[in-house]
Amino acid sequence: MNTSVRNTGRLVWAAFRALLVLTVVCGVIYPLAIMGVAQGVFHDKANGSMVKADGKEVGSALIGQSWNKDGGKKPDPKWFQGRPSHSGYDPRATGSSQLGASDPTLVKMVRKAKKDVAAFNGVPESEVPKDAVTGSSSSIDPDISEKYAEIQTARVARENGLSKGTVEKLVDDRTSGREAGILGEPRVNVLKLNLAVKEAAGKVKEAAGK
Repeated sequence: MNTSVRNTGRLVWAAFRALLVLTVVCGVIYPLAIMGVAQGVFHDKANGSMVKADGKEVGSALIGQSWNKDGGKKPDPKWFQGRPSHSGYDPRATGSSQLGASDPTLVKMVRKAKKDVAAFNGVPESEVPKDAVTGSSSSIDPDISEKYAEIQTARVARENGLSKGTVEKLVDDRTSGREAGILGEPRVNVLKLNLAVKEAAGKVKEAAGK
């Protein structure tokens, strides 16, 4: 009986020591090591790829946001517009409309959106790309296609007192290529592009005031 109790005690003590060691290694040392590597090597990505302007965080390069007038429903002509968002660009409520490609409701929405985008940018409906009238599966896609950026350049340039060539250069400089050279399509980050537009417009106004 005494031998059995001692053996049980040894097993319990061994199990407790194993639990303690694994807790320290897996619950403390490993997470801290991974966090250290992430902060040291991938600092920007580990912290949400935040974008700053004038020393303040204005959003994440990974999350799309609204560029409407004063938070309303009408798009502000001064800025490049992103893809439509079913969730209102709310990162807490990601997801698509779940409407099928042949759904009459979706077809109607796309047709109206195509007409509105064409009128807003002063281009024929035939020039409106797919991403201008359809949302992504997450509803918070931060990027647009080169084509969608292209049809917006004239409007953005006019509204900000910039030349079209200047805005086209801003678009070119902020166009990312395919992942690994083969995956996906070239894309433009809307937040970064609009911040560049704001900076360029500010310099023009500053120069004009001198």
